[in-house]
Amino acid sequence: MQKPVKRGNAWRIQVRYKNLRDTATRDTPRECEQWAATRLLELKAQYNEIVDSKQKPPYPFKTLFEKYYLEIGRHKRGYTYIRQQLSAFDKYFGDMASMSIHEITPQLVTKWRNDRLKQVAPGTVQRQMCLYCSIFNYAKNELFLIAENPFAKVAKPLKPKPRNRLISPSEIKKILEAFNYKKGMTPTTPQHYVAWSFLFAIETAMRRGEIISIDCENIHEDFIHLPITKNGDSRDVPLTKEARELLDLVPMNDREKLIPHNDNSFRLCWQRNMKKTGLSGEIHFHDTRHEAITRFVNKRKLPVEILAKVTGHRDIKTLINTYYNPTASDIARMLNA
Repeated sequence: MQKPVKRGNAWRIQVRYKNLRDTATRDTPRECEQWAATRLLELKAQYNEIVDSKQKPPYPFKTLFEKYYLEIGRHKRGYTYIRQQLSAFDKYFGDMASMSIHEITPQLVTKWRNDRLKQVAPGTVQRQMCLYCSIFNYAKNELFLIAENPFAKVAKPLKPKPRNRLISPSEIKKILEAFNYKKGMTPTTPQHYVAWSFLFAIETAMRRGEIISIDCENIHEDFIHLPITKNGDSRDVPLTKEARELLDLVPMNDREKLIPHNDNSFRLCWQRNMKKTGLSGEIHFHDTRHEAITRFVNKRKLPVEILAKVTGHRDIKTLINTYYNPTASDIARMLNA
């Protein structure tokens, strides 16, 4: 490191490390020396990064994702989401998809995050970043390809507030009409089964995927056994009288699955018919879970520890803060009952 050299009314200093150099002008020799000490450390780090990148063979980001999917992702319960992300990977990342993982920095990830937030909701970006963070952790902890995870160093968007939408009787009527279904009717068409599932979800607080996955052999007189649920555990869902009556409408002798739908066909049928109601985007199928849980408390008077058994929540705090949505008037009626 050279000594500061006076240039007119200022001082100039130069630092050099290997083939890298930089200069700066400051008001005093002391300021020059302070800058030079910091800059020298930066040049050393920069040189080491250049050397490391030359020694490591290129490993494209997309290649890493494909390997992650084959080794880990396709065995996860959320494999359909991971597969969808992989199929649209070039669209989401552009040139960054073919970039070597050794060249991807937190600065690049930050730029990608900010650009993505201009296109989609924060919740979507948050979910994507969680997936890509897992992929780079796989590269770091299992493949030993990288020393640091660039996605782990970038703040994720805040999760959106959980929905607290309940469904009114008039909205339920409007939805059933759009699906050409009436209460007490045996479902015969694909849209009938979606409408039936809508009513069944309100009576049981079951998720859409749980209803679609029901095997007829797991249906018992007063409960349904779910071998695997969202959190990975099995669960027995007790049946109310109304839920049992809905089940009795469905013929079960000629089938293995209760609902003749997969995730994609169910979703498309729901979206297509909801457009007829004018409630598309306003009411989600998952809102039935909020509605069911609120009814369990208001009408069935279930205590929270029993309610958690019904819904499958491990964390009672999540159940109370996210799904049980009484209004102030509801609470007032409870206090005065």
